[in-house]
Amino acid sequence: MAKRDYYEVLGLSKGASAEEIKKGYRKKAKELHPDRNADNPKAEDQFKEVNEAYDCLKDPDKKAAYDRYGHAAFEGGMGGGGRPGGAGQADFASAFSDVFDDLFGDFMGGRQPGGRQRATRGSDLRYNLRVTMEEAYGGLQKAIRVPTSVQCTVCDGSGAEGGAEPTTCPTCSGMGKVRAQQGFFTVERTCPTCGGIGQIIKNPCKACGGQGRVERDRQLSVNIPAGVETGTRIRLGGEGEAGLRGGPAGDLYIFIEVAKHPIFEREGVNLFCRVPVSVAKAALGGDIEVPTIDGGRSRVKIPEGSQSGRQMRLRGKGMPALRGAGHGDMFIELAVETPVNLTGRQKELLREFEDLSEENNPESEGFFKSVKSFWDSMKS
Repeated sequence: MAKRDYYEVLGLSKGASAEEIKKGYRKKAKELHPDRNADNPKAEDQFKEVNEAYDCLKDPDKKAAYDRYGHAAFEGGMGGGGRPGGAGQADFASAFSDVFDDLFGDFMGGRQPGGRQRATRGSDLRYNLRVTMEEAYGGLQKAIRVPTSVQCTVCDGSGAEGGAEPTTCPTCSGMGKVRAQQGFFTVERTCPTCGGIGQIIKNPCKACGGQGRVERDRQLSVNIPAGVETGTRIRLGGEGEAGLRGGPAGDLYIFIEVAKHPIFEREGVNLFCRVPVSVAKAALGGDIEVPTIDGGRSRVKIPEGSQSGRQMRLRGKGMPALRGAGHGDMFIELAVETPVNLTGRQKELLREFEDLSEENNPESEGFFKSVKSFWDSMKS
């Protein structure tokens, strides 16, 4: 089968410039890469065709020969793709590295135009902040001290003495990477001279050692909104670690932990309070006074004959909703308390009460009737 025109393969017009050829190749290589076309059985062959076309047109001498003679310029070994491991293959590896960066750069952190990484964004920081339930209820402004890196004021973040501009690394020519030929393969490594930054500083700033940032504690004021709960995350943009050599700062993330309360338990926006009451109060009924999370008090009426575990709702006395209006509810759970350390007279009265209350315990009566039926069935 006759070979397609190389310009046509790359989607270009004859006479395209070197920049247009490179852009066309990168576009087609990304479009036809086998990893992106698993369902297309022709993708691999088309991808090889694109690489072959670019391998020819990116070389000025080969391009000139192809423009004049077409595919015939390379028939019979004339001007072929270069011997294995030679400059042609190294150039192709370099070009394919550009495509690899385009395809997977988002996953690997990307790279800047021209491969240079002059300024690096600072890392994001995490700060764990513990607040009380009362603070979570009302919200507050909290002052925190964060150990972090800040921009060096001596060199204004440049890393160079006197604020001088960094110079291009002579080892990698500003690419931040160097390539070495190993047989049929080209291996790419981080430049050992500049550490992948692409630039070097001849006279590093003495205050920061050429980093453009120094370690220092920062005092920040954090707004804690009402209704936060354990796991709430607050982002402070640009308050993280300073960037390397003038790069943008990272973000600071505040992770909230609400401490346990000695009286209240929380479930979302609702609060639960377990209140002990005496046997007499539970039997006779009456009023009790309970605390609320805002520091106030509420009077609750206990119905006559209340049992342990009975709940009563106080509407709107719970926690505020973090995103939205209104408050949750507060639930009072009764715990009927058995008296201890009784006096002789108290014991005497309780025995008398027990003798008179055989028909006043419906739950006990029902339970023991069920037990008697169970035993009878086992005997039969």
